[in-house]
Formats: sequence, C-alpha cells, structure tokens
Amino acid sequence: MRLVSAMHALLVGASMLPVLGGAARAVQSEAVLFRDVSVVHVEEGRIEPHQDVLVSHGRIARIAATGMEAPTGATIVDGKGRYLAPGLAEMHAHVPRPPQEQYAYDVLLLYVAHGITTIRGMLGDPWHLQLRERLQKHEVLGPRLYTAGPSLNGNSAPDPERARALVREQAKAGYDFLKLHPGLEREVFDAIAVAAREAGISVQGHVSEDVGLLHALEARQRAIDHLDGYVQALADPDCLRTSPRGRLFGFGVAHCADMTRIPDLVRRTKEAGTWMVPTAILLEQWMRPPSKQELLSRPAVRYLRPSTVERWPEQLDRFVGGATVDEEHARRYVDIVHALIRELHAQGVPILLGSDAPQVFNVPGDSALAELDLYTRAGLTPAQALRTATVNPARFFGDADRFGTVREGLEADLILLGADPLQDIRAVRNLHGVMVRGRWLSREEIDSRLEELAARVRGQGGV
Repeated sequence: MRLVSAMHALLVGASMLPVLGGAARAVQSEAVLFRDVSVVHVEEGRIEPHQDVLVSHGRIARIAATGMEAPTGATIVDGKGRYLAPGLAEMHAHVPRPPQEQYAYDVLLLYVAHGITTIRGMLGDPWHLQLRERLQKHEVLGPRLYTAGPSLNGNSAPDPERARALVREQAKAGYDFLKLHPGLEREVFDAIAVAAREAGISVQGHVSEDVGLLHALEARQRAIDHLDGYVQALADPDCLRTSPRGRLFGFGVAHCADMTRIPDLVRRTKEAGTWMVPTAILLEQWMRPPSKQELLSRPAVRYLRPSTVERWPEQLDRFVGGATVDEEHARRYVDIVHALIRELHAQGVPILLGSDAPQVFNVPGDSALAELDLYTRAGLTPAQALRTATVNPARFFGDADRFGTVREGLEADLILLGADPLQDIRAVRNLHGVMVRGRWLSREEIDSRLEELAARVRGQGGV
C-alpha cells in the first residue's frame, strides 16, 4: 500500500511542471506536399529517395516519384536531403488532469515538439476521454491519445468485489485499457483479469509483488511496463526475501539475479502473448542518477521550472529508499536490463517504446528519444528500434490501417528529419518538422512555441 502512495506522490511531484501555452486553435486540414523527400520505410528497413508525398484532409493521399503537380493552395515543404518517417509513439506517457488543464496542454506540446504523434496515457481521468476527442478533432494540439482510466491498485481495489466493479465502470466509460499499479493481492488481480475478459478490455501496467511475474503471464496480461517483476523472477528466492529495496523494479536484487534464466523467462512471455514496455531509460537513470550539472546541460530542461529539476534527486531518494548503490551493482542491473531487451527482441516478444514521462529525470518527448538510443546501445539496429515506436504501437492497438508507416491512405503522422535514422537513430533529434494527423508544424513554428514555453517558465519561478 505504501508503494502505491509513494508512486502517486512521485507522479504528483513530477507534475509540478509549468502551466504554460494552451489549447491549439482549431485547424482545418489543408493539402501539404513534401517535395523530393527520402521516404523511410521502417517496416522493411529501407529508404526510398526522391519521392513526393501529398497529404490531403489529414491523410497520405499519394506517394510518387518527384515531379508531382501540387494542388492549388497546397503548402510545399522542401524535402531535398531530408527524410520523411512515421511519427513516433510514447507508450508510457502521463497526461496531467484537472485542475491542471493548462499544464496538460504544455505536456502535449512537448511530446509533439519531439516528434511524438501518439501516446499511451498511463494514469487516466474522466477528463482524458474528452481530451482524446478534442485531440482527434484538432481542437487541441497534441498526439493521438489512448488512455487508461484511474489505476487499479491496492488502495483503489482492496477486494475482488470492488475490483470487478471498477473494471465494469471503466470499460463502460470507454477507456482504452486498464492500468495496474502495485499493491494488488493475487485474488484481486485474478478478479480483475476475469472481469476484464468478460468486458472486452485489456489489462496492462505493473506486476504486483503478491501476484508475481509468472502468474501475470499465466493470466496473459496484455502488456508489462518497466520490465516489472523480471529481475525479481531471476533472483534467488532467499535473496529476494532478505534484500532491502529489492521490490521496486528489482533494484536491490541485481547481485543475486541469475541471467541464465532470462531465455526461459522470455519464452514464457512470448507464449503468453504479452507485450513489453521497458522504460529502460528510467530504470538506468534511477540506478545511475545524473549529476546536477548533467541535468542542467540537457536542452529540454529549460522547459521545466528550475525548482522542479532541483527536487528530482530528493524525490528519487524517497521513492527508492535513499540507499546508495555502488557502481558495480548499478552496472550489473543495467546489464540485466539490456540483456532482457536483447532476448525479448531475439525471441520475437514485441517491444513498445516507452520512457515514462513526465517523471523524475524525464522531460516529455526528450526521454522517448533517449529510450530509442538506449535500444540501439542494448543491441537493436536503428530500424529495429524505430519499429518499437512506429509499427509496433499501431499493431498493439489494432490500428495498423491508421498510422505507424508512411503509406497511402493512412493518417498523416509524420516527422521530417535532416539525417537518415536507419543509419543512426540519433537522427530523430535532427527534426525539421512534425505532422500530426495532417497538421503541419515547421521547425520555425515548433521553436516559436517552445520559446514561449521557456519564457513563461523563467517568468514563473517559485515552486
């Protein structure tokens, strides 16, 4: 129960970001022609140079060799020397809720400004159902939103009867999935799993200690975030019982985790049909916290209040217990995380890009790009990493006919890059513009909106 409260407190603390910007003006879709651009076919892992891509009424209308005639009044975007790729998905996102609507709009802006055109909201609220529709209608500038309802945890679902009622309520309300937080007793989890199947809604998120990873897999939990339960499942049982700090993401038991068990654990994951959202950049930074100097050197930090950044180390200490982790232990933990990601990919367990933002050390959008880079450091190719943020999320939601690739007929979620991301994944940071379901934002417009955000942050001060 205390873990649930601690996680809620941390998210609230992380939400003390500036309340800036605002809802976008309603925008009518207009024709946009990307001229002489190299199209990035992520699924096939290839580049198709010298293409014209026409977007009309929010969809990719036509792709053909350059020389296409532009419709009257169309916006022409010079694509020479640039690469057009699918917009990215952040699959462990948080969206603020009332009374912080303005803050929510600014978080959505930060996602879009980093090329994120789809998000999976992991701590929902009834207001998010309205926001989901407003985003789709372009009444608010931001990514496509899939959202859970309020989380099911040891506090909100203390017994099977209440758990079943929550499942029915959230399914009826129209949430896209159910979010699990820690603290659930096994019989409560089982009640949730059965009720969810009956209601036709999936169960995703954390693995509670009393449930355990193997039981969550037996119940065919749709997705697991943070690699939750995996390090614990690799650990010696006696070590797991006696190690302090061992429960949260397995931070405290890396020294007694048997990495030879990884292939079998991944095999069980594959058989369960469970998808994985690693949030590895979160885990890595929490084990090896960046210095204050390093944090302040990150360009995206300028969009947060200085007081927010200054509180992060203290919040992390409270959350994970405050004990110092030696470098050898931290390195072993990170090695286990990377090994899990490699084996999950090797055995065909689908991975979804997720970083957990806004969160301690994680700025919305910026942390997702860092997560992509981490996947390549763990052993994935740039194309394989990109699929976790494009093709895979579309398939996960059953919406491959809507987004995830650059293909005629799909909704126009696109990013224009200055370098080839199939050669170097860091090219996603060389962003020349973003298209959100047909709404084009040039680099100049993005910079203008971000500068307004940064100026307001400087003017707010305080806590």
